Amino acid sequence: MRLKLDENLPVELVAGLRSSGHDADCVFDEGLVGASGSEVLARAKLDGRVLLTLDKGIGDIRAYPPQEYSGIVLFRPG
Repeated sequence: MRLKLDENLPVELVAGLRSSGHDADCVFDEGLVGASGSEVLARAKLDGRVLLTLDKGIGDIRAYPPQEYSGIVLFRPG
C-alpha cells in the first residue's frame, strides 16, 4: 500500500510501515512541512498515496470528497 504520513504523526512510523512492506513516505521527505492540508492532499493524490493524518480539517468530506483520493485516514486518539 502507498502511504503518506502528515506532519502531525511521528516520522518514526514511516520505518515501521516500510518494514511491514508498505511504500510509505512523509511530508518531511518532500519539504511539505507547514503546507496547507489541501497542498498535502494534492501531493498524496498525485502520488496515489493514502494520507494518514490527525488534521480534522482534512476529514471534511465536503471540502475533500473521498472519491477523489486514494484514501484519507483521520486518526482521532482518545
